[in-house]
Amino acid sequence: MEEKMITFNEIPEAVSYLIDKVNDLEELIRTTANTQPDENTWYDLDAVCDYLPGSPAKQTVYGWVFKKKIPYHKKGRKLLFLKSEIDEWLISDNQVDPEPDYCPPILKRKRIPQ
Repeated sequence: MEEKMITFNEIPEAVSYLIDKVNDLEELIRTTANTQPDENTWYDLDAVCDYLPGSPAKQTVYGWVFKKKIPYHKKGRKLLFLKSEIDEWLISDNQVDPEPDYCPPILKRKRIPQ
């Protein structure tokens, strides 16, 4: 940038120019802050199924929760997933392959005839 000497008579014009630039920067910051995704978004089971790549079935996600393979939170009887934790889980190596035929071991036992 070229350095320019400002005379006493040019000070009001220079201050006006600086005020305009600061206002432009404030507006840019305001619009940029509003467009950034909210990392504290909570998803329910349907939303996390839609968000995850491959859109796994609810049963699959329930299986991951049962195995504690996916980060989740429970509020009462409702499963909740924090977007930032899901993103971190997706990036990490802790992913699991979808298991659509997953069945808890207790359900795999054969009934003994009496």
